[in-house]
Amino acid sequence: MAATYEDRYWTSSDGLNLHYRNYPGPEGSDRLPVLCMHGLTRNARDFSALAEELATARRVIVPEMRGRGMSDYAPDSDTYSPVTYVADVEKLLAEQGISRFVVVGTSMGGLMMMLMAAREPGRMAAVVMNDIGPEVDAAGLARISGYVGQGRSYPTWVHAARGLAEAHEAAFPDYDLDQWLEMAKRTMVVSQSGRIVFDYDMAIAEPFAKPGNAAPSNLWLAFEALTGVPMLLVRGALSDLLSEDTVRQMSVRNPAMRTITVPRVGHAPTLDEPEVRAAIAALFDGAA
Repeated sequence: MAATYEDRYWTSSDGLNLHYRNYPGPEGSDRLPVLCMHGLTRNARDFSALAEELATARRVIVPEMRGRGMSDYAPDSDTYSPVTYVADVEKLLAEQGISRFVVVGTSMGGLMMMLMAAREPGRMAAVVMNDIGPEVDAAGLARISGYVGQGRSYPTWVHAARGLAEAHEAAFPDYDLDQWLEMAKRTMVVSQSGRIVFDYDMAIAEPFAKPGNAAPSNLWLAFEALTGVPMLLVRGALSDLLSEDTVRQMSVRNPAMRTITVPRVGHAPTLDEPEVRAAIAALFDGAA
């Protein structure tokens, strides 16, 4: 089947060539576009199935942050921070003339969403936050620090899948080999040497370890910029990054928020779960 998206590029303010997938949507559609933003070590492939479904009704834009996928790696690792990623995405939106939109943000992408909302409230007509909130649990950050930037490589896709299973089995205890293979192909590529490697710059681990970079401070104020915005919060029941207490506080501060908890899944749900997909469709159907 032919690809339903176009590979496009934009240039960051510091000269990096950054990649995004553009799903044009139906010709003549006047519905608000969707912006999908991935997590720390992920890329545009994370949203492949969801983007194709959403693109039956509206345009979908899936940027790959600097240092991931087909985007340039940054010569200065200090620019691997949510604030810089937001600046990159804001430049893309401005170039595309997009002033109002709906958003899906997984993990780091959800942090970016809150920072963008604080910068200019009112632009987002509806949002999906995937397993992230204004408070990020230290246990989850410690776990991520334990694997990000390690640069492991594998001789075959089966070896890669088994390596992922060993590292992340606690978050996906019911996954079989086929599902781990699918995850491997979302997160890894075949390198020039023929080895299978993670599809991101290992240098992203350097700023992640510095205070305030993994999870910016004062995010409750940023979250409150989304008050009243129709919101779907997706949480993995086994998540070590988003606590039930944080979810309760979020629901108090934004009564327009609906929460779905995905059983037997940790950080982060894939957004391909049937109950999640149905909830996203219902949320966005209500958006312009």
